[in-house]
Amino acid sequence: MKYKPYEFKAQDAYDFARHVHIEAHEHGGELFFKTCPYCNPKPIRDNLKTFSINLSTGQFKCLRASCGRSGNMIVLSQDFDFSLGNEVDEYYRPKKQYRSLKQPKEKIVPKESALEYLQKRGISKETAERYQITVQSNNKNVLVFPFFDENGKMQFVKYRDTQYSKEKGGNKEWCEKDTKPILFGMFQCNDKYDRIIFCEGQLDSMSVSEAGIENAVSVPTGANGFTWVPYCWDFVNRFQEIIVFGDHENGKITLLEEIAKRFKATIRHVREEDYKGCKDANEILLAYGKKQIRTCIENAVSVPINKVIELADVEDVDIFKLEKLQTGIKQLDKLLYGGLPFGGVILISGKPGEGKSTLASQIMINAVENGYKCFAYSGELPNYLFKAWMDFQIAGPDHIFEYQNKYGDRNYNISNTNRDLISAWYRGKYFLYDNRSIDGDEKESLAGTIESVIMQYGVQVILLDNLMTAIDLEEMHGDDKYERQSIFIKKLSRIALKHNVLILLVAHKRKNTFSKNENDEVSGSGDITNLALITIAYEKDKDIDDSQRMLKVSKNRLFGKVNTAGWILNFDEKSKRIYGYGDDLNYSFGWDQKEDGFEQMEYCEETPFD
Repeated sequence: MKYKPYEFKAQDAYDFARHVHIEAHEHGGELFFKTCPYCNPKPIRDNLKTFSINLSTGQFKCLRASCGRSGNMIVLSQDFDFSLGNEVDEYYRPKKQYRSLKQPKEKIVPKESALEYLQKRGISKETAERYQITVQSNNKNVLVFPFFDENGKMQFVKYRDTQYSKEKGGNKEWCEKDTKPILFGMFQCNDKYDRIIFCEGQLDSMSVSEAGIENAVSVPTGANGFTWVPYCWDFVNRFQEIIVFGDHENGKITLLEEIAKRFKATIRHVREEDYKGCKDANEILLAYGKKQIRTCIENAVSVPINKVIELADVEDVDIFKLEKLQTGIKQLDKLLYGGLPFGGVILISGKPGEGKSTLASQIMINAVENGYKCFAYSGELPNYLFKAWMDFQIAGPDHIFEYQNKYGDRNYNISNTNRDLISAWYRGKYFLYDNRSIDGDEKESLAGTIESVIMQYGVQVILLDNLMTAIDLEEMHGDDKYERQSIFIKKLSRIALKHNVLILLVAHKRKNTFSKNENDEVSGSGDITNLALITIAYEKDKDIDDSQRMLKVSKNRLFGKVNTAGWILNFDEKSKRIYGYGDDLNYSFGWDQKEDGFEQMEYCEETPFD
C-alpha cells in the first residue's frame, strides 16, 4: 500500500470531540472543548473554554497553565487511539514491534477437554475444529483461542479460564503479551459473501457460525478496545454490510456506536427484542437454539442515520389548518388563508426608507393583540425610538394629539397616562434586544439569544430588522458576506422549525437590478429567499401617490398563491399605521380600558415624529 501524508480536515476535529465524548462548539475559527481530554478539569461555568483545535491548521492547545498540552491531530490520534483512517494510522502512528508468534506446523486439533467445555456452551466439534480451539498443555481448564489473519498466520492468542470464579480471583481472560490485535475468525471468513458479523466474544462468533452463518468475527479485547482497527481496516472494508451482534447490556448493544462511527459500510444491528432477554449470541444459542440465532441475523435493522426519518412516519398535517398570525392587512390575510404561518421565516423586503420596518412593526403589534409573546431586534433604531414608533401605531389616530411646536411645525404625541397604559398592556408580552450593549461585552450570538427567549419567555413571534445588522452579532468567521448570510438564514430556519415559531426577517432590496423576478431583487445570498416560506415586498411605485405603497407577495411556499401585481396600501402619518382596502384605520388594541376611548393630552413636549 502506498501511503499519503496526512492533510487536516476540520471534520477530523469534530470527529475527535465525539470520540472523547466532550462537548464542543465553534468560535472564531476554533473548536473549543468544554474540558481538556488530557487534564479533564471540572467545568465551573457553562461557557468554559479549556481546550481548542484550530479549524484551519489542526493545531491544539490546552489553555490551563497547569497542563498546557499542545500539538496536532497526529498527536491526538496517538494519545487517544483515535483513527484518522487506516492509511494515516499506518503511516504516522508509531507501531509496536509486535513479536511474531511461533506458528503451528499443522492445523491445531482440539483436545478433549476443550470439546467437552464447548459442547456445554452449544458449540459442536466441527465448529471447534474449524476455529482450531484447544486448551493449554499444562492446564486443561484454560481454553486457547488462536487468532489467524486472513492469510492464515497466527497473530494473537487469547486464553479463558473455564473454572473462573470471583471468589477464586485472578483473571477470567488474558492474551499473549506484545502480539498484534486482530479480529477472531478472519481466516474463517468467506470472501464470496459481502456481509460480516461483529460479536464481542469468541464464543458468540462461534455460536453464529454454529447456526450455519458465515463470516462471524469477534473483537480481541472487549467492547471498549479498538486497537485492532488499523490492522483490520482493509479486511473489514472488503465487506459492503456489517451486522453488529454485540452484547445487550443496560439497554444498549455493545460495539454498535463505535463500529457505526468508524466504518462506511451499511451498518445493521440485531433488534433488542430478538435477544429475548439474553445477553449475547451464546446465551441465545443455549436458550433458544440455532433458529433464533438465524432470526437475529435475518431481522437485523439498519442503524438510524442522524437527521433521517421514514417518510411514512411523518405526521399528517392539514396545511390549511396550520396556526397563522393575522397581519391586520385583510387582503394579505385572505391571500394567505388566514395570515402568516408559524414554523418558518417570513421575508419582508423593500428599499431603505419606504416603510418595510413600519409594516413589520404593525404585524408584531397584531401578534401581541392575538395573545402571542414577541421579541424584536432592531439594528437601525435605538431602543427609545423603536418603542415610541410602536406606541404611536398602538394608540391609533383618534388618540394622538396634534400640536404646533415652537418652530411652527406640526408635531404629534401621546399623553403620559396613555403611554403608561400601553406599556402595561404589552409588559411581559413584548421583549426587545438591548442595543445599548457594546462590542466586547460577553454575549451569546443573536441566534442563541433568540433560542433563549423562546425557551425562557415563551416567545412565539420574532422580528429581525434587518438582516445585515443582525449577522454582525453572530459568531461566524470568514469575510464572505454571502456565506455569512446563508449560514445565518439556515440557523433561523432551523430555529423556526424546531420551536414552531414565526420569524419576520426584514431585508433590503438590491439598489440596481434588471431581474423581472421579485425574489431575485433581495440584496444578498440566494438562500435568503430560497429558505423563506413567504416573501413579501413593500415599496413605492411610480404610478401611485407618494404616501402610498405597493404590497406584493412573490413567493408562497405553503399554498402557492401569490400577487405580484400588488395591492395599494395607505400610510397614516399621525399614527404611523398602514392600511388597505377594507381595513379599519381606527382599530383599537386591547390596552384601551376606558369605555369612552383614550385619554387625550393638552400639550406635551416634542416627539421625533415631525
